[in-house]
Amino acid sequence: MTTQDNGAVAVSGGAPKQETVHKRETWGRAFDFLLACIGFSVGLGNVWRFPYLCYKNGGGAFLIPYFLFVLIGGIPLFYMEVAIGQYMSKGGLQAWNIIPIFQGIGLASCIIVFFLDVYYNIILTWAFYYFFASFTSELPWEDCGHDWNTANCSTDFAATAVSRNMTLDSLTGQLLDPVTEFWENKVLSISSGLDQMGVVKWDLLLCLFFSWIVVYCCICKGIKSSGKVMYVTATSPYVFMLILLIRNSTLDGASDGIKFYLSPDWERLKDTQVWVDAGTQIFFSSSIGLGTLTALGSYNKFKHNSYRDSIIFALVNSATSFLAGFIVFTILGFMAKQQNKSIGDVAEGGPGLAFIAYPAAVAQLPGSPFWSILFFLMVILLGLDSQFVGVEGVVTTVVDQFPNLLRKGYRKEAFIGVTCFVMLLTAIPMVTEGGMYVFQLFDYYTGSRIILLVGFFELIAISYFYGIRRFYDNCCMMIGKSWMIYTLPYMLVCWTVLTPIFCMTIFVLSAINYSELTYERPNRPVYTYPQWGVTIGWILAASSAIWIPLVGIYKFVKNGATMEVFKLMCRPYFLQPHQRRPQDEGERCLYDLEMERTGKGKPFDNPAFAEEGQGNTKF
Repeated sequence: MTTQDNGAVAVSGGAPKQETVHKRETWGRAFDFLLACIGFSVGLGNVWRFPYLCYKNGGGAFLIPYFLFVLIGGIPLFYMEVAIGQYMSKGGLQAWNIIPIFQGIGLASCIIVFFLDVYYNIILTWAFYYFFASFTSELPWEDCGHDWNTANCSTDFAATAVSRNMTLDSLTGQLLDPVTEFWENKVLSISSGLDQMGVVKWDLLLCLFFSWIVVYCCICKGIKSSGKVMYVTATSPYVFMLILLIRNSTLDGASDGIKFYLSPDWERLKDTQVWVDAGTQIFFSSSIGLGTLTALGSYNKFKHNSYRDSIIFALVNSATSFLAGFIVFTILGFMAKQQNKSIGDVAEGGPGLAFIAYPAAVAQLPGSPFWSILFFLMVILLGLDSQFVGVEGVVTTVVDQFPNLLRKGYRKEAFIGVTCFVMLLTAIPMVTEGGMYVFQLFDYYTGSRIILLVGFFELIAISYFYGIRRFYDNCCMMIGKSWMIYTLPYMLVCWTVLTPIFCMTIFVLSAINYSELTYERPNRPVYTYPQWGVTIGWILAASSAIWIPLVGIYKFVKNGATMEVFKLMCRPYFLQPHQRRPQDEGERCLYDLEMERTGKGKPFDNPAFAEEGQGNTKF
């Protein structure tokens, strides 16, 4: 067996020449890792979720629980996930060979991020739809008169009331603006419920197909290609955000929007829901519990200071969310002034902000097509790098599990293509006339409360089974000689006490405040999901978390179900020499037990194993 000049490992001898096993990639530059983290985690949630939560939960007062949870929950969990991947140089299931009894965490995270990739690309599909529709002299949602508009469409509700000899109050709940009708009737062609799926929207399907082609082209060569693309996709949105902020700040009513955004309502801090929203926002915006941070960290060199990057990321992520609030509320202040409404009446969160509120505001600006193109290009770029890394998280999990199969020739590129195609097929129900109901089902159940539970199990696994002192030593080995090592004891307090309490408290409170999924549509009764739809949602949620105990039980029984096996499953499956502390030398591990039972030799008898870690891929 020989190592080729290109870093691949080839089998030599009398047998015919075989395909080489490509060496596992690492980041080309140290900055690539930080940029990838920012690109993945800083996305659409910062633009449409944080500002809305800030308004909803007391304005400036909401920043107190938010920044508190960044310190005790966001940074500690973010760094823990990255450090595990970097220490093991693996992603997904293989990363959790650090403590085999909890290897199911890797599988649970992979399933969650698979679901996330499926429905997140639907948002990109809608953004591409609006982006292409903006290349016109007059935006199609500026006025009525199109074939998708109804008789109740109006750009001026007061004038319509006069023309119909009716009072404005009597028409409340009947009239719709052209922006809403474009979204509901043209883009979605939305049906009456989950049981009325209707036909596939071919224009949306084409946008979905185009979106997946873009994603594939950017990640087909792994982190070498996606890392270069993210120099554009992760940085250019900030240019567009700055341009939009400057433009919005000149609008009439912008100052009112900023006051509304920042004015603190201290009484809201007494409401537990405010604290729940702050906690869940930390998980969403930091991408914790999805396995992607572990995958990104696994491409770092062993001595990379990812602790420093974790702190920088937290600062950039929080600053981006805060900046996005100014962009959103300056335009909402303008809208409220134009419509003679309160800002609370025009403020929305989620898709309603990106595809109804902001297009409505843009339509009132001079040169509206240009500003619309700019806004949706920003949305696309914010979403694309998040999608890149999300898909990479799934791919890394599988490739690290089967390296000898998928790291040969162009098999990895082919596997990435198959993965994208499977996700595209899974998303097709979301581009039907009932697709919005399916989208909401995925969004509400597959990654909301479950990631809190995953984060809690990660902390328990490392702190109380693997050993917090051992993990602390591992982190010191990777950080090296840096002044930052003296702040690690704070991480120990968080990992063992503060962060587990944070995760479980937010999980319990969110469970207490749970309500069945509904969908609100303008001028229609609130749609309540049928029981069978809610059941599907809970099945989707359970399909990930259930693997945490199941995999642990399976491995325990498979290896003999003895106390010795349990102790071995709380140690790393196998470590390379550079991963070992002095006290780890000669430590017995699960791999040793398996070798004794099979009668095989030590892995260092195989030079490919010593270099690449091949063979350490058992489930």
